[in-house]
Amino acid sequence: KTESFYQEGVLSVAELTEVIDDYIHYYNHERISLNLKKLSPVGYRTRLEKAV
Repeated sequence: KTESFYQEGVLSVAELTEVIDDYIHYYNHERISLNLKKLSPVGYRTRLEKAV
């Protein structure tokens, strides 16, 4: 999200890449979703694989 870029201030390309990578990791591994039974997207897929 653009909010994370503006909060950081002026960034170099390497720093911006690191911020983006951190956000993608958070979004896929740590963020919970009510639509996914209060699990992260990765946690939901992992649980779904074990059920099959």
